[in-house]
Amino acid sequence: MTQQAVIEISGLTKSFRLPGREIDALLDVNLRVAAGAVSGLIGPDGAGKTTLMRLVAGLLLPDAGAVRVLGYDASRDALDVQSLIGYMPQRFGLYEDLSVQENLDLYADLQDVPASDRPARYDELLQMTGLGPFTRRLAGRLSGGMKQKLGLACTLVRSPRLLLLDEPTVGVDPVSRRDLWSIVYRLVEEEGMSVLLSTAYLDEAERCFEVILLHEGRVVGQGTPSEFSEPLSGRSFRVSQPGILPRRLQARLATRAGVLDAVVQGQSVRVVMQPGRMLETGGGDSDNITCEPVEPRFEDAFIDRLHGSRDGARTLRPADHAVTPGKVIRVSGLSRRFGDFVAVDRVSFEVSPGEVFGLLGANGAGKTTTFRMLCGLLPASAGELSVAGLDLRRAPARARGRIGYMSQKFSLYGNLTVSQNLEFFARTYGLRGARRRQRLEWALSELELARYSGAASGNLPLGYQQRLALACALMHEPDILFLDEPTSGVDPLARREFWSHINALADAGVAILVTTHFMEEAEYCDRLAIMSAGEILALGTPPEVKRRALGVEGERAGMEEAFIALIEDREVA
Repeated sequence: MTQQAVIEISGLTKSFRLPGREIDALLDVNLRVAAGAVSGLIGPDGAGKTTLMRLVAGLLLPDAGAVRVLGYDASRDALDVQSLIGYMPQRFGLYEDLSVQENLDLYADLQDVPASDRPARYDELLQMTGLGPFTRRLAGRLSGGMKQKLGLACTLVRSPRLLLLDEPTVGVDPVSRRDLWSIVYRLVEEEGMSVLLSTAYLDEAERCFEVILLHEGRVVGQGTPSEFSEPLSGRSFRVSQPGILPRRLQARLATRAGVLDAVVQGQSVRVVMQPGRMLETGGGDSDNITCEPVEPRFEDAFIDRLHGSRDGARTLRPADHAVTPGKVIRVSGLSRRFGDFVAVDRVSFEVSPGEVFGLLGANGAGKTTTFRMLCGLLPASAGELSVAGLDLRRAPARARGRIGYMSQKFSLYGNLTVSQNLEFFARTYGLRGARRRQRLEWALSELELARYSGAASGNLPLGYQQRLALACALMHEPDILFLDEPTSGVDPLARREFWSHINALADAGVAILVTTHFMEEAEYCDRLAIMSAGEILALGTPPEVKRRALGVEGERAGMEEAFIALIEDREVA
């Protein structure tokens, strides 16, 4: 018996005109979304996920085809559809100068929720999201995870039959991500709601009843997560080698014949082989290497189906950096206060040349504030900090000349072309004549931006915006690179490509300081610190941090489990 559908799409096509070109966002899409379940909409950047959701919500008109939502035509009966659904876009419109309660009241007004129904619904939503103690707090003063929960609560002030969530967990920490998923499950189980959810986290696809895989505007697969992964049985392996950093083992294995994918997983590397190929583990650099089969997962299937979409991407070739002895970043007793609020509280750590150092923490933990102080963008309230041997209190301008910084959000000039942004940053860093021309050519070639050189940077796919931001940060060949959540929102293919560049930079002697909410990325770090409420809870290599959080069980645990355990232990204390 076929399960009832809440969304039925046939022959759906949608294009957009941009200056000088036309983008085919969706091409002849046909699909059905099951009622009473969580369905995942998965695909790389530019696959058409957001366009599809906006068409389902009746916010766009298709060029061809039909979209039926809960029995209504989404084009002809858009108001009827919108009265029955909830839609939370990637950038949900919270009013940051209003309190939590005032935002709820505003959205209840907009959705015509009767005054008599509001108290009970508010109580339910505040309990569900954990926002009950914060009703008087301004939305702008909430952490990223709390903002996402408030956005979801505002979407749900009138209980919808269908909930559309466009990447609701991007940019939130693992604890908040877990909480958001608990809310989604509860809505399905207790209220019978149907949910269509897009996500950049492929482990979240495993939690869905069904997955719809989009690529270049077309549906390339639909089914349960196991239906995607089972055909890869016998092709996934865990490879380990004592005495070598996992990220270096990963870089070595990625170039082996027949290897489709290689990603760091704990102290091992997860390898997916091409059909009919076996991993060659011999060779002069393969002492004590072990290889064991593992069960395939949805992410393996995603890479298997879409790996050709990144053909031609190559690892960055940076200039070698003269490695100076000692530490290139020294932080001792660093603090930052905003009035009575302590954002960073007596933080201390050091970073060596060629080291990848991770700074992890929940939203609002103080990571970005620490970054801004280290970049000379924000003065410290107390403590000592030096970068490349320069005291940031005495020589901030000289120190900034040795630093590259890639911010949490795309912060380049969106109305300038790729070439104009590169030219601007080259001049800003004082590059002149032949050296400037050489660095501009390097950026366009090495980061494969030449095809977009005349395009406005604000119109680039996220993965290419990321490449451009990295190119601008590296224009002056800095000794130290600060990366503040650089892969937030980009797809797994772009993340893999990005980390190959970071590993190459570290191997060339650049010190890397990175924040991330993707806990699998934390495994690429040589050492890391986990922060909460401005303090460091744990500092060390990934295995040391996991043992600190979970004891002997940490040897086989993932970083996400360790992170959650450390944060929860602090909250209990």
